[in-house]
Order: sequence, then structure tokens, then C-alpha cells
Amino acid sequence: MTQENDVVLVYIEGNPVFFARVEDISADHKRDWYHVTLLVLKVPVESIVWLIKDQYINGDEFTMNGKKIKIEKIMPVVKPLKNNKNLNSNSSNVISLFDKKH
Repeated sequence: MTQENDVVLVYIEGNPVFFARVEDISADHKRDWYHVTLLVLKVPVESIVWLIKDQYINGDEFTMNGKKIKIEKIMPVVKPLKNNKNLNSNSSNVISLFDKKH
């Protein structure tokens, strides 16, 4: 299920057109309809609001102005750690910026 802060890929007429981050999903007064605010990740960045049904947020195809549109949630890529044995040791490469003395 697509939620706020998820990254989505928007297809128009079957072609990937833009990535966006879901900024807000607010219920409309009509049952099963939502105001979905998308931050379109392009230059320049822009914010758009679509009034769509819940199933459209979750990937079902719909039409807008006669054009087929689909919203696909992008799953984050998680790479496995190469060396798990050093996870609990003190030899990590993470440096805290808060512990740094000026």
C-alpha cells in the first residue's frame, strides 16, 4: 500500500514519465476518494494534487483527461552487508558529528 513519503513512478499512456514523493494523502468528503499531494521530482520541482480513488493510489490504472495513468510504488533497494561480523565491534567506519570536538 502506498503511503506518505513513498516514492512512486507515474506512467502516462504506459510510459514512465516522472518520479514523485507522496507528500500527503487526505480523505475527500466522497467515500474512497483522496486528495493526493505529489512532489514531482524534476527540475524545477513542483507539487501537484490529484483527487483519486484509493485503488488508484495503490497501482490500479485510471484515466485523466482521456489519458491512461498508473502510479507504481518504488521499493527501496536494500543491499546486503558484505561483512556482518564487524557489526558489533568498535571498528566501525561511522563517525558521529555530534561527538566531534571543535
